[in-house]
Amino acid sequence: MFRRIVIAHDGSEGAAKALDAALELAQRHKATLQMISVEELPQIPTTIDEVVEEKAAANRHFDPLIARVQSRAKAARVRLEVHVVAGHAVPSIVEFVERQRADLLVVGFMGHSALYNRVIGSTTDRLVALAPCAVLVVK
Repeated sequence: MFRRIVIAHDGSEGAAKALDAALELAQRHKATLQMISVEELPQIPTTIDEVVEEKAAANRHFDPLIARVQSRAKAARVRLEVHVVAGHAVPSIVEFVERQRADLLVVGFMGHSALYNRVIGSTTDRLVALAPCAVLVVK
């Protein structure tokens, strides 16, 4: 049923649980699995050099996570491609999913207060609304 699965992983506990589900589904469906991690830029870069510098810092920030995830994928005998992008989480993930023509996006649930969700909303809610494919939210 699923051929192309994308896991959005931010290093959180919720994303770690989502990874378990994504690995199991990829294994069961013999699907390709791609992980995207988004390093949000805290400032607006003024030059290309600053963008490159921020991207390099983002890659280093996620290095320990990437090593753990690759080890888990290897143990599960699932081929994993890892992508770290700089930007804002929701549009970056949605764009990635579209480009990859993913069948399924797997995300972790991160609880916030009811007030936070009403005022700001959650990344997960926006991904469910905007993703062009099925979305599995793992709690």
